[in-house]
Amino acid sequence: MLKKIDLPENVTADDVAAEAGVSRWTVNRAFKKAASISPATRDKVMAAAQSLGYVPDLRAAALASDRSNLVALLVDDFANPHKLVMMERLTRALRSRGWDTLLVNTLDRDDAGSAMLNASQRRVDATILIGIQFDDEVLKAAHKARRFKKLIIFARTSENPNTISIAVDDQAATREIARYVMERGYKNPLYLAGPRTVSAHLLRKETFLEFWKNHTGHVPGSIGVDAYDPILASDIIRQTLAGYQGQERPDIIVCENDALALGTIDSIRHHLHLRVPEDIAVIGFDDVPQADSPNYRLTTYRQPLTAMANYLVDVLESADTSDMDRTFMGSLVVRESA
Repeated sequence: MLKKIDLPENVTADDVAAEAGVSRWTVNRAFKKAASISPATRDKVMAAAQSLGYVPDLRAAALASDRSNLVALLVDDFANPHKLVMMERLTRALRSRGWDTLLVNTLDRDDAGSAMLNASQRRVDATILIGIQFDDEVLKAAHKARRFKKLIIFARTSENPNTISIAVDDQAATREIARYVMERGYKNPLYLAGPRTVSAHLLRKETFLEFWKNHTGHVPGSIGVDAYDPILASDIIRQTLAGYQGQERPDIIVCENDALALGTIDSIRHHLHLRVPEDIAVIGFDDVPQADSPNYRLTTYRQPLTAMANYLVDVLESADTSDMDRTFMGSLVVRESA
């Protein structure tokens, strides 16, 4: 016969206070990250709470303050493996400093506006956008509701005055990539770009084409796809290069991000039956985990996501909302693909 274990029901802060031999006020302070309390007292309270199975009521705490410590994270474009890396770094930084996350998958551009307004009704302290579907029209419509405390665009820059942008310096990073391509002796680059958005926009394609023109007098060829999807990238590269012969072919394909670069390498090898980098070199942007695999060994630009995520939490915890935009510098990671 199984032994019946009596578990306490509705354990309160008063129960923890009695168990630990402290006041209820001390229990409440022990669960506040920035509260002034001695380590020994905090440990005693936490031990009592664990033995009784007590957890504080976050909803009640949020209602009693102006801050919920909850952010809405709106994400799209899940074919792009870098999204998962960004989400991991962001949620790690948020949780380490006492913030929780409401994840919303925005299905398409038509869904983006309603998803943002829905998130704003959940009493979140900020809405963080990671995606390609948040253009000026969507941002403007969302702000008409005037429910956002802070609207943060992560890993992209936006000229919308009602947003805070936290991103890598795309122009400086792309110029570093272009200099590397030129110094390595490549003469005929092709640029593969992703979808064009109006506000939350990457400036990589424009910067690369301008740099190359200024230094060679020649504007490189460029093509684009509608999503950061390796399969779409593979298809467009196959279609574009199928009719090229010999010196007509680009000697390097510069990709706006790693998702496109991975698809490009697959197409060069398995559809066109050419070698990387001997026949066509490939360079990406982001440094996703797959970039370092033996299948790709992709030369790419690594974004400083940990520093960007930590700064985002600084923004959340700041009372200021003006002049909070920040750009970061990453680093070029050289591997065998270029």
